[in-house]
Amino acid sequence: MEPMDLAAQPREITGKKVRALRREGLVPAELYGHGIKNMHLSVGVKDFNKILKAAGATTVVNLVINKEKRPTLIHEVGRDFLTGDIVSIDFHQIRMDEKITAKVPLEFTGEAPAIKEKGAVLNKAMAEIEVEALPNDLPHSITVDLSALDDLDKTIYVKDLSVPKGVEMLVEPETAVVTATPPVAEEEPVVAETVDVSAVKVETEEKKAERQAEKTKDEKAG
Repeated sequence: MEPMDLAAQPREITGKKVRALRREGLVPAELYGHGIKNMHLSVGVKDFNKILKAAGATTVVNLVINKEKRPTLIHEVGRDFLTGDIVSIDFHQIRMDEKITAKVPLEFTGEAPAIKEKGAVLNKAMAEIEVEALPNDLPHSITVDLSALDDLDKTIYVKDLSVPKGVEMLVEPETAVVTATPPVAEEEPVVAETVDVSAVKVETEEKKAERQAEKTKDEKAG
């Protein structure tokens, strides 16, 4: 995916005063990277939301600062835990000629025959996978075709995934991605053993009679 441009302005406002920026539709951002000085920035929240939706964390975003383009990746997006609104952004500046590592989300597509035909349950062991590639070669996502799961206990492994040229997966090939696990058998209810209460009662009465007879015998002997 081609890099996307996002306008950014140097920011002097810090701390609690950044609330004023948010009222103007701006979000405080930080730019950092190897060999560069950290920069305080602000970006338009609407423009950033469009970029985030289209680019995610694995597409290069060119921050345009004073007409200068700086290639970056979106490293972290801070949100208000109550409203979900974006409150801060971290950008990591990169070099386009150097390979980088990134976690690429997995996109599960298709239907697993084992679910419909044999009642299997999908057990997803991974949601993203770490890869290495040049920035422009990083995929937006990696597809996992569930149609390969045609039987119980069938598993799709990392080695079964297809990635674009120039992308190397940094996870062991034999690592499980998703498995069609057998359905959980319902346990039969435990039936309590029926106790013959009448037999117990009779036995108790017999014991009582025996004790009474022994008592009477002792009294006569005394």
